[in-house]
Amino acid sequence: MIPVVIVAGFLGAGKTTLLNHLLRDNRGTRIGVVVNDFGAVNIDAMLVAGQVDAMVSLGNGCVCCAVDVSELDGLFGRLAQAQVDVIVVEASGLAEPRNLIRMVLGTEQPRIGYGGLVTVVDADGFGDAAARHPELVPQLKLSDLVVVNKADLASTDGLAALRDRIAGWVGQVPVYATTHGRVPAGLLFDEVSLRRPAVAQQLSFDELLDDHDHDDPGHRHLHDDYVSLAFTESRPLDPRALIAVLEDPPDGLFRAKGVIAFAGQRRKFVMHLVGRHVVFTRAGWSRGEARETNLVLIGAGLDTETAAKRLRATVFEGTEPPGEEAMLGVYRYTPS
Repeated sequence: MIPVVIVAGFLGAGKTTLLNHLLRDNRGTRIGVVVNDFGAVNIDAMLVAGQVDAMVSLGNGCVCCAVDVSELDGLFGRLAQAQVDVIVVEASGLAEPRNLIRMVLGTEQPRIGYGGLVTVVDADGFGDAAARHPELVPQLKLSDLVVVNKADLASTDGLAALRDRIAGWVGQVPVYATTHGRVPAGLLFDEVSLRRPAVAQQLSFDELLDDHDHDDPGHRHLHDDYVSLAFTESRPLDPRALIAVLEDPPDGLFRAKGVIAFAGQRRKFVMHLVGRHVVFTRAGWSRGEARETNLVLIGAGLDTETAAKRLRATVFEGTEPPGEEAMLGVYRYTPS
C-alpha cells in the first residue's frame, strides 16, 4: 500500500515550508507530491507553474504534480504506476481537509491507503486566525498530528499556552512544536533507506535523526518531544484486547506499526496506525520467520512503561483458541 499523507493548515502556517523540507532532506524515498500550485514549491529548474494535472519528475526520484482536487483519484493511479513510495497532498490554505480525507478513503485505486492528516499551525498567528475563522478548530480535531510551526516567533509562555489550548481541542493527538517546517520524515512515513528486515529497527531514531547539528546550542533537537517503544512477544495476542488498546490508545501515541500473531490465526497480520486511523492487512509467514508479534510505537510524551504494560496485557491467556467472532474487531479495520 502507498500511504497518502495530507498536509493541511490555514494560509501562511508553513505547509509548503514543511513540504520543501521533506523534499530537500529526502534520503531515497520516492515521494509523490500533490499541490494546488507548483509556484511555491522549491524545485530546481521548475518551469511550470499553476498548471492543472501536470506531472514533473524530480532528480531525486520524486514526482511533483499540480492538480485539481476533483481529479485526485485518477492522479493516485498515475502516481502508483510511477512507483512512488508515499504521496503527500498539500491542501490549499482554504481547503476543507474532511473532503480530502473522504476522497482518499473512497479511492478506487487498490494500492492507495490513507496515511493520516497533518495540520500545520502558525504559533504566532493561530489565535487571531481561529478567532476570525471558527471553522479551523473543528478541522484541527480531524488531525492525526498537529505541527505548531514558527515556534521561535512565540514566547515560551505563549507557546506553552497555545499547545495546552490545542491539546484541549484535539485530546490525545500529539502536538509537535518546530521551526521552519522541520518535521522528521520518519514520523510521517517509512523512509526507504531505513527499512530493515526486523520491524523493531524500522523506525530507529538514532539513524533517523543523525543529520542535525548537535554542536549548535541554539538548535532545537527535532526528537526532543518524541519517544519510541519496541514491543516483542512470542505468545499470541488476544484480538479483542489489542483492538481495545488501539481504539483507546495511550496518550500521545502517533504512529504504530508491525506484525501481529493472533491466537487461533494461521496467518500474520500487518498493522499500521497513524493517529486514530488503523489498518490491518493479512500476510503469510515467511519460511523461518519467528511467529511472534513485533511492534514499534512512536509518540509525543508517550509513557512507554504504561504502553508496554497495556500491550503485555493483550497476550491471550485462554486454553482454547478464540473463535472467528473474536476477530471481528480486527476485520473491521482490514480492507477486503
